[in-house]
Amino acid sequence: MDSNYSSDATAGAGNSSVYDVHEAGDSGAHEARGTWKHAAFHVATTIATPAAYAPLPFAVASLGWPLGVTSLVGATLATWYSSLLVASLWKWDGKRHVTYRHLAESIYGYWGFWSIAFFQQVASLGNNIAIQIAAGSSLKAVYKYYYSDGVLSLQHFIVFFGAFELVLSQLPDIHSLRWVNALCTISTIGFAGTTIGVTIYDGKKIDRKSVSYSVPGSSTFKMFKAFNALGTIAFSFGDAMLPEIQSTVREPAKKNVYKGVSAAYTIIVLTYWQLAFCGYWAFGSEVQPYIVASLTTPEWTTVMANLFAVIQISGCFQIYCRPTYAYFEEKLLSSKTKPLFSVQKYFLRLAFTSVYMGLITLVAAATPFFGDFVSICGAIGFTPLDFVFPALAYLKAGRIPRDPKLRYLMLFLNITIATWFSVVAVLGCIGAGRFIVQDVKTYRFFHDM
Repeated sequence: MDSNYSSDATAGAGNSSVYDVHEAGDSGAHEARGTWKHAAFHVATTIATPAAYAPLPFAVASLGWPLGVTSLVGATLATWYSSLLVASLWKWDGKRHVTYRHLAESIYGYWGFWSIAFFQQVASLGNNIAIQIAAGSSLKAVYKYYYSDGVLSLQHFIVFFGAFELVLSQLPDIHSLRWVNALCTISTIGFAGTTIGVTIYDGKKIDRKSVSYSVPGSSTFKMFKAFNALGTIAFSFGDAMLPEIQSTVREPAKKNVYKGVSAAYTIIVLTYWQLAFCGYWAFGSEVQPYIVASLTTPEWTTVMANLFAVIQISGCFQIYCRPTYAYFEEKLLSSKTKPLFSVQKYFLRLAFTSVYMGLITLVAAATPFFGDFVSICGAIGFTPLDFVFPALAYLKAGRIPRDPKLRYLMLFLNITIATWFSVVAVLGCIGAGRFIVQDVKTYRFFHDM
């Protein structure tokens, strides 16, 4: 994706920087040491989380076989392509842009910086709220397996998980999480393998004649459910952190990230598609929003799946809270006239990470409507970052091939992706908004689901 392009790639190079430290080439940046394998671990941990693909059978069930399969396969290929586009923009203007928002600023200027900052925060906050709810649900399921009459509620386990994430939040950067994310990638495969195996096992035990694949409800209900499902699928491919990950990878960063992204998507295809289609086949339209809740026997395998989910989710949470941490560190440290000692920096970091974790934990405990958060987060946060911006930014940066046939093909493909997923974002918001209103009426705050 790097040769035979038109020469207007410097169009955005003269834009003024919001934070000058990120505009300069490599000056002041620590040396990147990550390999393509580390990139694969980070990308797989960011995207292929149980919180992302466990709702996919429910999403496919909400759309039915033809539209569900088409939507999932199309979204997989579109995000794979979009990720390669973002990776190819590394140093597109000769400068090293180490965050998504600074990459956007280099192409679109001030407006691009703050737009991406907004969408990234929505994606980060929404994703981590959904993750905490999923982690709390998994921990509670394990607890209930051993203590069926136990008194601890979902909210207790959300708080426990939040406390653990606060400890991990003291690690300095994404690269310091590489071994955590290697374990998380193994857990991703473990969760998928266990869940797919139990799903097939349960599906064979169910009377197949009793399984219905029709979408129940009125036409209006089906329509909103389909909208909600599109947002869920967009959420399942959420990767709003690729430039941050790429900044930790050694040169040649583009080739290493191409390899890392492709390796990660190989894992994603093997897990997402099998779980989504097997889950819908096994349980039909009765499949639960979180597939593990549909599994019954053998119970010990369900416990295994939940433990794998918690381990994997713990790493994903850390990846997504890093943009917020980086922003506060920039603002707080840049406002100091005198340099801070390491102990002062530690307590400052402990203070704002504690506030962040406290707020996320409070919202997750108060509104444990997992499926709704997944959909609205995918619609508002991840769709612009993972589908719309990469396609348009690549064209804006002047990276179009000179060959006329390839030029028109890329123009058509990128504009089609940006247009269609803009529509998906709107429809996903409508569907998720309706179900959130219904759930607020049905459940009370701090409901033990």
